[in-house]
Amino acid sequence: MFFGIKLVKRYNNKQLILRLLHQIFITILAKIMTALNIRILSIFLFLFSNIYAQDKYPTDYFQNPLDIPMYLSGTFGELRSNHFHSGLDIKTQQKEGFKVFAVGDGYVSRIKISHWGYGKALYVTHPNGYTSVYAHLKKYSAKIEAYIKKHQYKKESFEIQLYPTSTDLKLEKGEVIAYTGSTGGFVGPHLHFELRDGSSRPINPMYFGITVKDDQKPSINTLMAYPLDDFTQINQSNIPLQIAFKQSNDGNLLADKIFASGTIGFGINVFDRLNGALNKNGIFSLEMFVNGEKHYSHKVEKFSFAESKYLNLLIDYERYATLKQKVQRCFVEPKNILSIYKDVKNRGYLSIEEGQNYKVEIVAKDFTGNQKKLIIPVVGKIDSIKVEKEDNSTPYPIKSAEFNKYSKEGITVAFPKNTFYNDFYLDFEVEDGAALIHPEKTEPVHSKFTLTFDVSSYTSEEKKNLFIAKYNSKGYPSYSNTVKKETTFYTRTKNLGKYALLTDNEKPKLWVHNFKKEQWLTNYKKLVLKTTDNLSGIKSYRGEIDGQWILLEYNPKHKTLTYDFSDKEFVNAKHELKVIVKDNVGNTKILETTFYRKK
Repeated sequence: MFFGIKLVKRYNNKQLILRLLHQIFITILAKIMTALNIRILSIFLFLFSNIYAQDKYPTDYFQNPLDIPMYLSGTFGELRSNHFHSGLDIKTQQKEGFKVFAVGDGYVSRIKISHWGYGKALYVTHPNGYTSVYAHLKKYSAKIEAYIKKHQYKKESFEIQLYPTSTDLKLEKGEVIAYTGSTGGFVGPHLHFELRDGSSRPINPMYFGITVKDDQKPSINTLMAYPLDDFTQINQSNIPLQIAFKQSNDGNLLADKIFASGTIGFGINVFDRLNGALNKNGIFSLEMFVNGEKHYSHKVEKFSFAESKYLNLLIDYERYATLKQKVQRCFVEPKNILSIYKDVKNRGYLSIEEGQNYKVEIVAKDFTGNQKKLIIPVVGKIDSIKVEKEDNSTPYPIKSAEFNKYSKEGITVAFPKNTFYNDFYLDFEVEDGAALIHPEKTEPVHSKFTLTFDVSSYTSEEKKNLFIAKYNSKGYPSYSNTVKKETTFYTRTKNLGKYALLTDNEKPKLWVHNFKKEQWLTNYKKLVLKTTDNLSGIKSYRGEIDGQWILLEYNPKHKTLTYDFSDKEFVNAKHELKVIVKDNVGNTKILETTFYRKK
């Protein structure tokens, strides 16, 4: 005890004290258990560890990043396209410009400005080892904005990534660091907020006391049953089967009784709503019990970005591709390495035996503990299989653990090993010079593959404006990054679907938006132009006033290029504006005009 008291006096950090006390108690109790072998001490040890686990994050260290009522449009760990959501999306009343506050003392450790993704983002490192992240910002505070613009003008680039030192941009808790916006592509106004640990792993911010009111239970919409080998049947079916269920008087959901034999698994489509918002948010945890014993659970406490793409093995990817419905599996696929799984028995697979009865319970919870339970009665019954899997074989088998390469009519597709998670048969066709590489999004792709087109029949002049295009589900083409060689063009991509060679001979369009040639702009705060490109897309742009580079901000959502007149002072009255825009094949549009402005 004396040793523990001395430690408390020596260290002020609550978490450090807890860790040290935890280690001391674990060591002492483990030795006592070994000597006395008393079961009650095992129970005490478990309870102490559980209390420590709940208190391992500081709940009174960080403040809210906004001073408006907290309503969420997105929760931590939600299932997004190919990744888990890594933070909280905080509503901003469909408006921009709310003050963003530093949630704790610290310093700006990273700044990233991009047309896409997080848009204008800010990273703040705190003394306790955590980093807070603020994204989709409209603009930064004056001192941070000045720091950024200095480097943007030096590099002559709007898009930039900076890593200030610990003394460059110090911050105090509650200091205004930015203003909310909607930068980063086609996103609405909101603040994306994260907390990350020392290894850059995002952690659910609700663990830190940044919570919202929530007394609503999750909603389970769909139950799926899965035969997990070729010999299993569920209600005489060897393919995934949707199972009906209804509400019981006790508030739980009760599924129709199913008859099965072999190895089966379950999955549900589920969402959660929080008070004050209609958004369908993600759940916090999912558990499955069989005859009262836990067989599966996962919870989204934290994860690494490197593992996030394995979300595609958590969900029923084929159902998502065809119906846009994300069913979370209550079993773990063999190549799934997600760290969110807890207490999983036999990977969540259930072995159903003849004549046995099983009570399966699936429990979905939100962070505050509201839960919805679905009960599934299962009867073991050996029966014939009447509905079998379709034969999807093609001449192009994919062995996921091997390198796979196929060519057809001058088009070659090459898949490095582990591009895919599973073995399957690839659909590969060539129609009118276009490559059709498997139905889009029906098979999850883990890493990039290479698609190559033979262009030896094109002249050198034709190749200048030629590029590889990817068609979306609505049939519209877009530029796929094209590497040009003498006789071949290739692209590296993670997207299956339709690709073709297209020619773009048109220059981008570029015009002034908020002024006219030779107009006086003394009272204008901003200079705005608009630019579009109908095929290969905008690649780069450059603006100059009187021959000097200016900072133009490109907004892809509104197709605008904006210059802030506060960036510099003007001595002369007459000014020459020159803006150059290039598309992805090199077509160039130049706009030159004159305006007048004093000060």
